[in-house]
Amino acid sequence: MAAHVLAAGEAVPDKIALAVVKPTGAERWSYARLIAAVRGTAAGLLSSGLQPGDIVLMRLGNTVDFPIAYLGAIAAGLVPVPSSAQLTVHEVTRILDDLAPKAVLRAENVPCPDTEIPVYGPAQFRAWRDLPGADYHLGDPERLGYIVYTSGTSGVPRAVGHAHRAIWARQMMFEDWYGLRADDRLLHAGAFNWTFTLGTGLMDPWTKGATALIPVAGTDPGQLPLLLKRNDATLFAAAPGVYRQVLKSPILPMPKLRHGLAAGEKLSETIREGWRTATDTEIYEAFGMSECSTFISNAPGWASAPGTLGRPQVGRHLAILSEGAPVPRGVEGTIAIHRDDPGLMLGYIGAPKATAAKFDGDWFLTGDQGAMDEDDQITYLGRSDDMMNAGGYRVSPAEVEAALATLPGIIEIAVTDLAIKEDVRIIAAFYTAETDLDEDSLKQQAADRLARYKCPRSFVRIDVLPRNPNGKILRKALKDLT
Repeated sequence: MAAHVLAAGEAVPDKIALAVVKPTGAERWSYARLIAAVRGTAAGLLSSGLQPGDIVLMRLGNTVDFPIAYLGAIAAGLVPVPSSAQLTVHEVTRILDDLAPKAVLRAENVPCPDTEIPVYGPAQFRAWRDLPGADYHLGDPERLGYIVYTSGTSGVPRAVGHAHRAIWARQMMFEDWYGLRADDRLLHAGAFNWTFTLGTGLMDPWTKGATALIPVAGTDPGQLPLLLKRNDATLFAAAPGVYRQVLKSPILPMPKLRHGLAAGEKLSETIREGWRTATDTEIYEAFGMSECSTFISNAPGWASAPGTLGRPQVGRHLAILSEGAPVPRGVEGTIAIHRDDPGLMLGYIGAPKATAAKFDGDWFLTGDQGAMDEDDQITYLGRSDDMMNAGGYRVSPAEVEAALATLPGIIEIAVTDLAIKEDVRIIAAFYTAETDLDEDSLKQQAADRLARYKCPRSFVRIDVLPRNPNGKILRKALKDLT
């Protein structure tokens, strides 16, 4: 996988592979420097005693350390586990118990519990970059390459295992979403340690031999148009919420920009029209999930019908299913991916029953409802479960409820996401208790147990949680209580 990502860069060693940009300048990495750092990191990891196949947990911040360590681990034949720096000690402890990694790469001030596992800090993993580079560890593309975490509907975050072949499958996005070219300069507004940034913002441009542009940590969204203009960005990628924030400020002319890319949550027509008016360019959105990255999208060169997600990317094997069989065109069903799709996960690590439960025969059931028209365009019709969306992250209400159920004074608790204004949703918690509880205290306790993006922004005391006759919480009824 690492050899595949960096192969195009080998042919253009002096070209800029990465620029970490800010209004006053940029930190630039040529392909030669990037490749040397990746292969040196691989050598350092192996010299520390790690063996191919070992799992390495990444607790790194929003810096270039993240992709170098990630690719360095893969180059060495190790299995990296990228994780959000927002995760709490409580959440990271669960990952350590779940995966038993052989090492942790940790930046300063990133939460991580005390552990007997070797922990390598910046002084060590940055020094590895100067070592003579290790050879790429080549092998079966079906072997485990990396692990990412996603929230499961059961409330237990699942470790999603991907094969090395997943990087090859990402080429389906190059034409059918990005319109990506070798001379592109793609600016991604996300943090280094977000999987959307890692794939769309870094791995994919590098696979094509293009240039990746990442704003320095803490960049105000209002500065992004300036960065796009000054750095001659040709493509811009961000979650819909970032586009909404950018549109609050005046937007400078960006003559080099061809179009924008969006994923992570549904793009509203309001944002799409606002961007078109402000920049005279389109936003092309894609739909996907941790288990298969993106697989439905619209793209330059063909127009998607208003309100649709787009079409399955060429090479994908998708269907709309009901009761195990494809449904007629225009009929609602569950969006499903065939198990022979090269981008589909190997399975949930250590959870064979949970993996099996997601399949109906040869079809992986996404849990998302949709309908496909005669032109293969898919209209999104919501989730078949209660998954929430918070700033582009899918969040399981069951996970949040499990974390907060033992807060002092709470009898019962349920959460849902609420629209507080157009294109803005927050997580809200509804609880029963003998008396009103201090909201600031509840928020602080939640922050001790959950990553910030999973934390409720409001707590509301109610007399009784709404339930159906079978005792299941009615989350739609919760939305009406505000």
